[in-house]
Amino acid sequence: MPDAVVVGAGPNGLSAAIELARAGISVRVLEAAEEIGGGARSAELTLPGFVHDLCSGIHPMGALSPFWRELALERWGVQWLEPEIALAHPLEEDEPALLRRSLEDTARELGEDGPAYDRLLRPFLERGEALFRDILRPIRLPRHPFLLARFGTAALRSSDAVARRFRASRARALFGGCAGHSLLPLDSPGTASFALALLLSAHLVSWPCARGGSARIVEVLAACLRRLGGEIEVGHPVRTLADVPASRAVLFDLSPRQVVAIAGGELPPRYRRALERYRHGAGVFKLDWALDGPIPWHAEACRKAGTVHVGGPYEAIALSEMQSCRGEHPERPFVVVAQPSLFDSTRAPAGQHTGWAYVHVPHGSDVDMTDAVERQIERFAPGFRDRILARHARTARALERHNAAMIGGDLAGGANTLRQFLARPVLKWDPYAMPNPRFYLCSASTPPGGGVHGMCGYHAARSALRRSFGRAPDETSGSPAHTDRSWRTG
Repeated sequence: MPDAVVVGAGPNGLSAAIELARAGISVRVLEAAEEIGGGARSAELTLPGFVHDLCSGIHPMGALSPFWRELALERWGVQWLEPEIALAHPLEEDEPALLRRSLEDTARELGEDGPAYDRLLRPFLERGEALFRDILRPIRLPRHPFLLARFGTAALRSSDAVARRFRASRARALFGGCAGHSLLPLDSPGTASFALALLLSAHLVSWPCARGGSARIVEVLAACLRRLGGEIEVGHPVRTLADVPASRAVLFDLSPRQVVAIAGGELPPRYRRALERYRHGAGVFKLDWALDGPIPWHAEACRKAGTVHVGGPYEAIALSEMQSCRGEHPERPFVVVAQPSLFDSTRAPAGQHTGWAYVHVPHGSDVDMTDAVERQIERFAPGFRDRILARHARTARALERHNAAMIGGDLAGGANTLRQFLARPVLKWDPYAMPNPRFYLCSASTPPGGGVHGMCGYHAARSALRRSFGRAPDETSGSPAHTDRSWRTG
């Protein structure tokens, strides 16, 4: 029997299994679906030859993940493709706001707001990788306390408060669109952190996609795990603890609600109630398209961007996010559009393209937002609908049916409120370890939260190594002591 079992084969579950296996722990991963990947899967959703990412598709945090950098995923076949422009934000009465790899170029194109943009980001960019090593970990004494404290003075504020630094529409829209990834009203504390992290990541690694689709990331993680002797079993749903083999540790890449359903009887009532109170946030409605050509953006620069934020000025984005969070479906929603086939020829037949978009909707919504999404894009890309060969739509409720961990269509693993940022999923020094000494939580419902980066699984595995296996991780190298790394040269 395995020493450890991981329930769920998403990026966090696989990362947890790899970290355990690197320390010589025998691991078995159980996945309910017939394929691995969780929110990082790819499939021909529309027409043959058109490859779509089922959920996540743009991966700045994956490219910055300290654990995945240590694993050297590129050696195993992950190829990060960086677009010429990370993000474009078209505006009806102005030139689009453009987020480029170069901080200097981005600031220059923001005109009068360029100096303010530079002052906001440059102090962190100069030590960007060190900052992200502190951001992508649980709340601890930071390795770079002064850097993180300076970041926190802006990051813990609302987007509304920080956006006041900018006078013109382009800089405000650029900042607001990035803050919109929080899935919270933009006047909420902490929403500025999403904008700052995403803007900085673009200047460090752009906003890349994985060549061949997001599934390539989990394929490589699975190959790493198997090379280390780990096992993966698909088509194995876990409904009760009877479905889990006897082992010294069980790590759940699941939502707190799912963990309570499976193992609640083995948890103290107070802790179980705390997991039951854990809040999930707004849902997502997602569209995928097979297109007979690229999206015909009116602004030429948008045709060179991997991601396009469609929503108009800051005030319109803020209204859309407020409406979705209070249970309304925006008539003019803030739309996140990705166009990976512009940079990855494997996504569609020659001369044709794929595209996808999502909008934030009320938690658990089953409303089809196709018309509202496509009308928004048509505002900035006249003739877009004429390019559509086929489409595939998933409501928030359908996303949960597709992946049970996405409660109510929440792809962030839980509401990103400041309270749940500090106590995710509960307020504990070790948020991964449960009161039952055998159980751990390793999903996006733990720090550092949502995104495809594997760090939730990595930190949970290190907790299990300390508590269940008596291994003391080497905090200097970031890896368990006495680990044989010869597999990396594979």
